[in-house]
Amino acid sequence: MNKTEYWNLIEQSKSYKEDQVEWLTEELSKKSIDEIVDFEFIFESYMKESYQSHLWGAAYLIMGGCSDDSFDYFRGWLISQGQEVYEKTLKEPEFLANYITDENLGEEGVPEYEDFLNVGFDAFTLKKGGDPEEWDEDLYDEMLDLLSQKGWVDPTEIEFDWEDEDDLEEMFPNLWERFGEDPLG
Repeated sequence: MNKTEYWNLIEQSKSYKEDQVEWLTEELSKKSIDEIVDFEFIFESYMKESYQSHLWGAAYLIMGGCSDDSFDYFRGWLISQGQEVYEKTLKEPEFLANYITDENLGEEGVPEYEDFLNVGFDAFTLKKGGDPEEWDEDLYDEMLDLLSQKGWVDPTEIEFDWEDEDDLEEMFPNLWERFGEDPLG
């Protein structure tokens, strides 16, 4: 699987709205192990690419705070929105000031999608005959080994380019105007 095929799958999955993760997991599980691992490798590459101080600041402002886990879920949500939204947001996080609506937010009314982080592993588990509802450490280790064979390396630490909300107001005037006094979180 290449990046074009990856984004095509994400685009197709968007039409399933509430069932996006289920549809994507099921479709992916029909593919070969190598394609599933490629999907996960590409997903993790986008997670790594989006692991940026600037983007974390935008998420923090939008939700009125953003922990490590919330930032992961935010980036999962961002990737689930498709290539165009993902790329525009990385280039200019202020894009989200106009993009975010009730229709594209997660179940909790915030831009987070925790379940999206598990699509690749759940599809891998299904393909191997396991149950995605039950954690399988051996399958997880097997998938991590396959990812490392492809060259996967965990992201390094972020050095923040902002310290507090005053910095965010200056960095993101449009996001501040929309969410500064009334965050989604």
